[in-house]
Amino acid sequence: MQIKKISTNKTDYTDILLIGDEDEKMINKYIKQSTIFALYENNALTSACAVIQTDNETIEIKNLATYPEYQNRGYATALINFVCNKYKTEFKYLILGTGENNKTLEFYKKRGFQETHRIKNFFIDNYSHPIFEDGKQLKDMIYLKKIL
Repeated sequence: MQIKKISTNKTDYTDILLIGDEDEKMINKYIKQSTIFALYENNALTSACAVIQTDNETIEIKNLATYPEYQNRGYATALINFVCNKYKTEFKYLILGTGENNKTLEFYKKRGFQETHRIKNFFIDNYSHPIFEDGKQLKDMIYLKKIL
């Protein structure tokens, strides 16, 4: 397993980032200021994570995505652990926002994240079309925080 920091040609990773955020316009809002970490297994891209600094104490995962054929193998967890270890001396908190998907929420909570707040109707107000996960339309953005 190898994790690479991507500093140039970040839009080359749009394809995988669309798994975590299916609206390219939304990705384009944060991709330029993001640091992207790409995880490779046997030279194959499996997962990617886009991270931004939100303030002097906080970094935010804007996108965490794994190709479906590589899911449930620990790659997303490895990226979260990598980000935590990389930034724990510089920052105090790691935050992220996600939809109202119990499977996704449990994934993050098992990795030490706790819900802090919600942004009502975020997915309705900010996306040009309805977003569905596991057959349920996403409405609110749920923010989670972890102490590094």
